Amino acid sequence: MRSVLAAVALGLSTCLTTPVLAETATMTEAAPTLSFERVFASPGLDGPAPRQVKLSPDGRFLTLLKNRADDRDRYDLWGYDIETRQWRMLVDSEKLGSGRELSEDEKMQRERARVGSLKGIIAYQWASDGAGVLVPLDGDLFLAKLDGMVTRLTDTEGTELNPQLSSKGGFVSFVRDRRLWVGPAGGEAQPVTPAGEAETIRWGEAEFVAQEEMARLQGYWWSPEDSRIVVQRTDEAAVGVVTRAAIGAKGTKVFDQRYPAAGTDNAVAELFVMNPDGTGSVKVDLGLNIDIYVARVDWAPDGSAIYVQRQDRAQTRIDMLKVDPATGASTIWFTETAARPDYWVNLSDNYRFLKDGSLLWWSERGGYGHFYRFGGSKVAAQVLAAEAAGEPVIYNNGQWQQLTHGSSPATSLVGVDEAAGTFTYQATEGVLTQQIYRARLDGTGEPELLTDPDFTNAASMDGAGRLLYVSRSSPNQPPQSYLAAPDGSRVAWIEENRVEGEHPYAPFLASHVTPEYGTIAAEDGTPLQWMMLRPEMQAGKRYPVFFAHYGGPGVQFVSKGWQGALAQAVVDRGYIYFALDNRGSNNRGVDFEQPLHRAMGGAEVRDQKAGALFLKSLDYVDPAKIATYGWSYGGYMTLKMLEADPGLYAAGIAGAPVTRWELYDTHYTERYMGDPREVPEAYEKASAIPDAAKIADPLLLIHGMADDNVIFENSSELISVLQESNTPFEMMLYPGYTHRVSGPRIGPHVWNAIFRFLEAHGVTPHK
Repeated sequence: MRSVLAAVALGLSTCLTTPVLAETATMTEAAPTLSFERVFASPGLDGPAPRQVKLSPDGRFLTLLKNRADDRDRYDLWGYDIETRQWRMLVDSEKLGSGRELSEDEKMQRERARVGSLKGIIAYQWASDGAGVLVPLDGDLFLAKLDGMVTRLTDTEGTELNPQLSSKGGFVSFVRDRRLWVGPAGGEAQPVTPAGEAETIRWGEAEFVAQEEMARLQGYWWSPEDSRIVVQRTDEAAVGVVTRAAIGAKGTKVFDQRYPAAGTDNAVAELFVMNPDGTGSVKVDLGLNIDIYVARVDWAPDGSAIYVQRQDRAQTRIDMLKVDPATGASTIWFTETAARPDYWVNLSDNYRFLKDGSLLWWSERGGYGHFYRFGGSKVAAQVLAAEAAGEPVIYNNGQWQQLTHGSSPATSLVGVDEAAGTFTYQATEGVLTQQIYRARLDGTGEPELLTDPDFTNAASMDGAGRLLYVSRSSPNQPPQSYLAAPDGSRVAWIEENRVEGEHPYAPFLASHVTPEYGTIAAEDGTPLQWMMLRPEMQAGKRYPVFFAHYGGPGVQFVSKGWQGALAQAVVDRGYIYFALDNRGSNNRGVDFEQPLHRAMGGAEVRDQKAGALFLKSLDYVDPAKIATYGWSYGGYMTLKMLEADPGLYAAGIAGAPVTRWELYDTHYTERYMGDPREVPEAYEKASAIPDAAKIADPLLLIHGMADDNVIFENSSELISVLQESNTPFEMMLYPGYTHRVSGPRIGPHVWNAIFRFLEAHGVTPHK
C-alpha cells in the first residue's frame, strides 16, 4: 500500500510529473463541461505522460516510455539525441509485440510495480556502453540498438522475469520457472541455480512483501566487473496460503496465493554469491535469526564488498552488513535505529556508496529526513588495523557528518557528482512543494536552489551527476519536463506541454479552477494543510462538498502541483472539491507521522473530522451535503469516519477498503501497528468491522473482485456484518478487476456510479 498505489488507486493525478497549464492562458472563455468519459479517454487530458526517463551512460541520449495519443495506456520507447535535439521512436511496441498473454507471475509482478493496467513496453535498461537498450515486451527480450536495429534475444512460451544486462554488458540474465538463467549477450542462456527443488523455492525473485511494500523488485545483483552475482533464494514454505478467488464476468479463477498476513510467518530470504555460470557459490551470513527482512543489496563501487541492509521484523532497526564476496562472511558496518521509541525506520533508496569508501545516507534520526555522510578514509584505516590485529570488526565507531539541516525534510537523492564534490537532492519547501537543491559532499556552504519555487518538482540525473532531468507542475500547469545543467539552468525542453492550441485540455481551460490552500489546527494544535477547488459561485448559495482523502502513511495528498482533470470534473458538476492531509501523512517529519503508531483509524479520523467542521463553518458550504470519499486506505478511512461520527457526513464512498488489518500483509501493517500476536487490542480498535453497524449515513462500497492487494475478503466480511445487522448500504462490485479499477470504460462507470449514488441521496447542488 505504498504512496504510488494511493495516487493510482484514487485516480487523482497528483504525481509530481503531471503537466501544468500555460502561464499566459486565460480562463474566461466558455468551456464544455468536463465529463468522466472524457477524463478517462485518450489522449490524456494532462498531456503526454512519459515514464521511465533515463539518460544513457555517455550522457548523449535521453530515453523514455511515451504513451500514444490514441491509447493512453500503451507505451513505446523513444530516444532524444541531446546533441541534435531530435526525437525518434526506438521500439514500436505494436509492431514488435506478439500480444501473447502474460504469465500469472508477470501479471502479479506488474501489479506490485503499479503498472498492471499498462500495455506495450513498461521497462527497459541501457547497456553499460550506451550502444543499446534491453527491452522486455510481451514476455520476451529484445536488444534495441540506437541505429534502429532490434535483435530478439528470447522467443519462448514462458515469461522472462526480472531481465537484466550485467554491469559491463557481457551477460543477459532473467528468471524463468523459478530459476535464474544467464547467457552471453546475444547468446543462449542456461539456468545457473539448482533444479529439482520444492515449488516453494524461488531464485532471483524478490518475495511478495519486498515487491509490494519495500519498493524492492530486484532478486539478484551483478558485481561491477560481471564476475559475480548475488542471488536471492526465497523459501515460501512457511507462508500461509490464501485462496484468492478472482471473480470474473464469465467465470472464477481460484489462486492459492502465498500471502504473509500480519502476525503470520514470512518467507525466508537467503543470499548466495556465485559465478555467472552458477559455480563457486557461497552463502551470505545474514545472522542466526531468519525472521528478518533483506531490505537492500548493493555492491561496493570497486566490487570489494557487498552491502546488505538487514531490517528486523519490528522495523525499528536496520543493520548495514558488510559482506566478503569470497566467503560470505559479514560484519555490521553500522546500525540505523528508529528516531523515537514509538516509531519505525522508513526504508529508502536515498543513499550512495562513494569511491573513497564512505556512504551518503538519508536518515530521520533527527526528526526530519536529512542526508549524512558516514565513513571514508579514516574509518577504512581503523578497519584495516582491526582486521590486521585479528580483532572482530564492528564499524559503529565511524564518523557521521550531517550534510543537510532544518525542519523541511529532504525527500530523495537525485544524483551525485563525485568529481565536483556535490550531490543533488529533493526536499520539501513550505510543506506544499518539492524543490531540487545542490549541496557539497564535504558539508561546507549552503545548499543551492536549482528549481523554480512556483512549481513543485522532481528530478533524476545521469550516473555521473552531470545532467539533470526535471519534471515539474503547478496548480495551473500540467507536467512539464526539461534537461538542465548541474546548476539547474535549463538546456532544452523535453516536454513543455503548454495548454494551448491542440493540447487535449485546452477546450476545458475556461472552466479550470485554481485551488485555494490553507490550514486548520488539529486537536493538539498541529497545523493541517487543506486544499479546495470551488465552482463558479453565486452570492447567497450554498454548495455540496466532495471531500476526498487518503489518510494513510507515505502519502502527501495536498500539494501545489497539478491536481489533474478528475478533480476539475467534480467541480464542473457544481461541487466543492476538498482535501486535507491529516497527521500520519508524508513529508512533515517524524512527529507528524508518529500518531499512527499502533493506532490506525484514530488521529487521522479526528483530523478529517476537524476538516468537516471547518467546512460546515463556511457560509458557502451546505453543511448537510458533505460527502466523503477514499480508496484503499482512504476507503478504510471512509468507514472509520462514518462509524466515529454518524450524521457528520451526508454520505460516504469506500473504495477497496481494508476492513481488518489482520488481513493485510506483514511488512506494511506491522510497521505501524505492531504484531497482532503481541498487541491484539490495537488491531481490534483499528478494525472497521466491530463498529460497522454504527454506520447510519448512506454508504457506497466499491471493490474489484479480483483484488490481490486488499483482498476481497475485506469487503465480503463487511458486507456480511452489515447485512446481518440490517444496516442499509449500497455496493458496486467489478468482476475481473484488481485493486486498480480504472480504464477508458470502467473509470467513467465508477465515477458515474458514485455521483448517481450522491444524487439518489440528495447530495447535489441546488438548482
